[in-house]
Amino acid sequence: MAKKLYVGGLPYATTDQELKEAFQQAGTVESAVIIMDKMSGRSKGFGFVEMASDEDAQRAIEMWNGKDFGGRKLTVNEARPMEDRPRNNFRGNGGGGYGGGGRNW
Repeated sequence: MAKKLYVGGLPYATTDQELKEAFQQAGTVESAVIIMDKMSGRSKGFGFVEMASDEDAQRAIEMWNGKDFGGRKLTVNEARPMEDRPRNNFRGNGGGGYGGGGRNW
C-alpha cells in the first residue's frame, strides 16, 4: 500500500521531477507533487510524495527529515488528512463594510 508523505521547507525553484528523483533514493516513488499558489503560480515551498510501500516511506523520512535540500532544511513526515476548515468568504463577522458596525443614523 502506498504511503503519502508531506515534504516542507522545499526551495521555491524545486520541480516535481527533482522532488521525485531525490526521494527515489529511498525507494519507489508513485508520485511527487509541489503545491503551487493558485494566484501567482509560484511554489508554496511544500509538496507531497507518495511512496510505494510503508518501508520505502519510513526510509525516505529517515533519509530526508531535517536534512539540507538545495540550501533549505526539509521537514518530512507522514501526511495527515486535510482538516475541514470553513471557507473564507472575505466578509468577516460584522464590523465595517456594508451593514456591519459603524453608527446607526
